[in-house]
Amino acid sequence: MMIPDRLETCHDPLRIIRLTFIPEKLGDLVSMAIKIGILICLIGSIALAIHSTFAKPDRWFPLPEHLHIIQNDSVIEVDIDATNISHIVFGIAGSSNTWGSRSNYGKLWWNSNTCRGYVWLDKRPKNLKPDDELIPYKISKGWTKFKHTHSASAVRIARIVYDSFRLGFPNVRWFVMGDDDTVFFPENLATVLGKYDHNQWYYIGGNSESVEQDVMHSFDMAFGGGGIAISYALAARLAKIMDSCLHRYFYFYGSDQRIWACIKELGVSLTRESGFHQFDVQGNPYGILAAHPLAPLVSLHHLDQVNSVFPNQTQMSSLRKLIGAYQLDPARIVQQSICYDHSRKWSISISWGYSIQIHSLLVSAADLQMPLQTFKTWRSWSDGPFTFNTRWINPDVCEQPSIFFLDQVKKVGTGSVMAYKRSVDQEAKKCKRADEEVRRIKVSALRLDSEYWKNVPRRHCCQFMDRGSIKDGNVHIRIRKCRPQETIST
Repeated sequence: MMIPDRLETCHDPLRIIRLTFIPEKLGDLVSMAIKIGILICLIGSIALAIHSTFAKPDRWFPLPEHLHIIQNDSVIEVDIDATNISHIVFGIAGSSNTWGSRSNYGKLWWNSNTCRGYVWLDKRPKNLKPDDELIPYKISKGWTKFKHTHSASAVRIARIVYDSFRLGFPNVRWFVMGDDDTVFFPENLATVLGKYDHNQWYYIGGNSESVEQDVMHSFDMAFGGGGIAISYALAARLAKIMDSCLHRYFYFYGSDQRIWACIKELGVSLTRESGFHQFDVQGNPYGILAAHPLAPLVSLHHLDQVNSVFPNQTQMSSLRKLIGAYQLDPARIVQQSICYDHSRKWSISISWGYSIQIHSLLVSAADLQMPLQTFKTWRSWSDGPFTFNTRWINPDVCEQPSIFFLDQVKKVGTGSVMAYKRSVDQEAKKCKRADEEVRRIKVSALRLDSEYWKNVPRRHCCQFMDRGSIKDGNVHIRIRKCRPQETIST
């Protein structure tokens, strides 16, 4: 009776499989599916953890180069090349009437091998000969449709950022506006802009030196002649609203005021850089350049309106001399250094590549860093106020400092040597100065790396060489980094 039972079992193998693998109830089937899903997730999690340990996140979730990821209040920055001149597009405001005479300013700083951009004119200029040294020009279009209360050219010039943006230059980080009588110092401009992220909304420039101008327009406005720098990200957004914005501000006076108002609508304020110079002053700009703020020299403007930078020279020859010194050491041009000859009670202020002052008494470093007021306000020709402190000039010429101007420049190894020659005013010839014996001052310095401006800058110290001896009317001074415990008044 046992054999049939065993044969019956052997002849029904599917029954064994059903009993082993197929649940008899639907609930068992669901339970098994969940268990299998959990097992798959567990295996995947382990694999992902192992992969993340040995692989960089940006390999498996690549982002565009310009994006930053903020995680846990820390910024993961993408490594990109430092900003240089090739990343800047210039938009220079000009007119067919002025470009013929003012184009020479552009020749001083424009380099067709490194600079990109155009001067924007209202119409084709007459009798303009082809010149490779000139900034190329384009004719503004579409600007006559806008309503305006004041000059129509202000509307045209305000659209230069929009016009430049739509040209579609590749690899642009900054759009920089200026006037046709603006002289830029491009290496320093690139250094300043390199401190900022062009993927953010930046509006960079400087105020007017004359408070009356800032009150009339705005303290929060970049004055166009001194230069306006707009990051690519901001320019892209500004281009979308520019035309409608210009319709709203038809009653404004200037182009820079219109740009400022449109940018304010985007919620962006001015980032000030003190190397942008509107030069809203009348008279002699000497005081500003002889005691320049601790910042790279970026631009000069209104050069037709002020005295020549160097005395007894034309403005153009003066600027060529200044730019010659700049080309030897861009980061150091007009940077002020102060030193003292305590035995003679002399105070020395050096504006590198421009001028030296010798005061025949001990003057505090704080006072020496204030510009001598050799100029007046822009509109009213008053003695102030200005947006910086100034020093009163004693009307007695014999009590004024002895002034030396740049005479010769020479590259020496990794640095340079500048020779400064005494400037003799006819009235000052009657004075008996303690420093009368000094006729020339030789100043040497190593080339200043532009990286210097990326950290908190500190003025360099200067010292008399050869124990301050005067040989054949010559004095040698060396400019160098201050030692850790040294002060400039030591």
